[in-house]
Amino acid sequence: MTTINPGALQALQLGIDEGSVIVVERGDGKFTQMMLDGVHVLLADEPRDAGGDDRGPSPYRLLLMALGACTSMTLRLYAARKSWPVERITVRLRHFRDYAADCKDCEEKNVALERIERVIDIEGKIDDAQRQRLLEIAEKCPVHRTLESRVKIESRLMP
Repeated sequence: MTTINPGALQALQLGIDEGSVIVVERGDGKFTQMMLDGVHVLLADEPRDAGGDDRGPSPYRLLLMALGACTSMTLRLYAARKSWPVERITVRLRHFRDYAADCKDCEEKNVALERIERVIDIEGKIDDAQRQRLLEIAEKCPVHRTLESRVKIESRLMP
């Protein structure tokens, strides 16, 4: 059973607009967060070696999970629309940084280039052309497009 601290209870009582989420400290760990979307409650945390309690995925792991889930769902939708016999889709992801020493065209040499490696395993009796088309479709998943676009984040403090 999840214990809800007063801050999280207040977040729940405020209500959550459609398409919004609330992230609030759980109150029983250094970094443990409750993430609420009005229907689901998830936990995020940092691993023990980063000072957390490892009660949930780290923010970067959550980011990878979002991309992997969106990729798999997008491929499933496309394969179903085409009636292709795809049995299972597995997406493996890893986030890392390449530093500018690896970048010949970078203007600054102390800049880290964020990279996500995505390996997609598609099980089923599909041919090479279908597999290649699914790889192209993976590049069009909405989360992939968001991550590759220029995102402006507007922050403000509550009054």
